[in-house]
Amino acid sequence: MCADGSELLNSPARTKTPLMHEAMKHPITTVARYLIGTSLGVTCVMPVLADSEMNFSGFLAGEARLFTQTPQFSGQLDRNEYSLALQPELRYEFNDQRVTLVPFYREDSLDEERSHFDLREFNWRKAGDDWDLLVGLGRVFWGVTESRHLVDVINQTDLVENIDQEDKLGQPMVNLALLQDWGTVGLFVLPGFRERTFPGVRGRLRTPLPVDTDNPVYESSAEDSHVDAAVRYSHVIDDWDVGIYYFYGTGREPSFIGNGDGTRLLPVYSIINQVGTDIQWTHEAWLWKFEGIVREGQGETFGALVAGFEYTFYQIAETALDLGILAEYLHDGRDETAPPVLFDDDIFLGARLAFNDTADTAVLGGIIFDPSTTEKFFSLEAERRLTDHITTELEIRVFSDEPADRLLSSFSRDDYIQLTLAYYF
Repeated sequence: MCADGSELLNSPARTKTPLMHEAMKHPITTVARYLIGTSLGVTCVMPVLADSEMNFSGFLAGEARLFTQTPQFSGQLDRNEYSLALQPELRYEFNDQRVTLVPFYREDSLDEERSHFDLREFNWRKAGDDWDLLVGLGRVFWGVTESRHLVDVINQTDLVENIDQEDKLGQPMVNLALLQDWGTVGLFVLPGFRERTFPGVRGRLRTPLPVDTDNPVYESSAEDSHVDAAVRYSHVIDDWDVGIYYFYGTGREPSFIGNGDGTRLLPVYSIINQVGTDIQWTHEAWLWKFEGIVREGQGETFGALVAGFEYTFYQIAETALDLGILAEYLHDGRDETAPPVLFDDDIFLGARLAFNDTADTAVLGGIIFDPSTTEKFFSLEAERRLTDHITTELEIRVFSDEPADRLLSSFSRDDYIQLTLAYYF
């Protein structure tokens, strides 16, 4: 196996161009070969120990995104979107240490900006009795609410993947977690900034003017080499899950300026100070949730919050079905000097249906609407396992009654139905 891995890594296709250039230029079959070769190569250089353990997994997924209307902006292609995504995952554990490699690649038929490569994770982790250290590219997820992950500030959003902003780019970091009976303190040093991805000229779900990701504007003279920092305290106290943090560095959420000739938007990344908290109270069938932030550095200092609940009816009508009812309020106090926001004074209502069957069938649907305007955003997500290795997912997004001066109007003709078939290995 090691010989095969070395051959893949040293083949002509591997040495002609740098990794990022190759990943963007070659079709997914070539990139898949590279990722598998990389995983095999890493396997070969790892120490072979008696108490070591190697795990190799991941998925290959085909996706069809079917748009129900013609596009509204110049340059957008009037066709449906098809893509393939590959994410192998390699984890090697030895002597209370773990090395993780999770590359990701998508090849898209419509938008060249959506065809992209990323190292989601590539890190070394060491665990002690009361501490945990991670060095490398990692992903950190914070937050408890359903409609918007307001406090999630460490990783950059991979926006070309999905408008829900749940997909994240790998972030260079040194993360030391101190584990105590009175709670966990997480210390983060973040040496290097990742720019947000945006749809290209031909892509859907973009702004009227496409974003020029090749010419970002930074407040810091260090640009994307600025070293950011964060500290977070979290603890479970009886039925309460509490987290509070402070972040200083380049804000992951850009504002925008014109490029001078009116053809593109330039993303502007400012230095921010942000404090945030996420709280969840679990009581019987109730989950009460809250996320809040205060941000300084992008225009006037502002606060934002998401608060609500989820109540679950178990085994409804004496069946295996569980039905969760969700309701949340979203408020964002930023003014026009801050980055634009989709939901600034809105209500989310939704339902989660778990079938609790052998196929893990589940459905989540909801609507976000602004009581002061007519704009609405509908979302439906359903998933089901077909075999031990194959799953299928359905996603529907509908944008309705958006006033022309609202950010959501950019997507008014981008309603779509998405079907995904994934093979997990």
